[in-house]
Amino acid sequence: MEFNELYWHDSVIKRIEIDRSNPGKRDTIVFEINWYDIGIGKLYFENVYWIRLDMNFGIVADECIDDAFKASNDDVDFARFKRKWNGLINENLSCYIIKTTSTGSEFKIIAGNFRVDKT
Repeated sequence: MEFNELYWHDSVIKRIEIDRSNPGKRDTIVFEINWYDIGIGKLYFENVYWIRLDMNFGIVADECIDDAFKASNDDVDFARFKRKWNGLINENLSCYIIKTTSTGSEFKIIAGNFRVDKT
């Protein structure tokens, strides 16, 4: 499954959970999403190393996704992260970006992998 090929537009983020119950060994972010095409499911980011949440609150509207994609290697935050760790992390990482329309929020996550579970 390719991240960029999921049906993002008009899917709705219902809940976000950050799990650091086993820090450094199992750092996970879970988005509960009402997918436009398949219904409720969970999007898991596993082996998370970095996240930036730029969220706007106080707007009475569902958190509708406008677009989501896997960032290129020259993304400014991804490049800064790689320079900062300077080869100390051997895991193959990717940078994922989710943008919303209703609140103009943006989530940027650097993680080892993602998966989708349909409920």
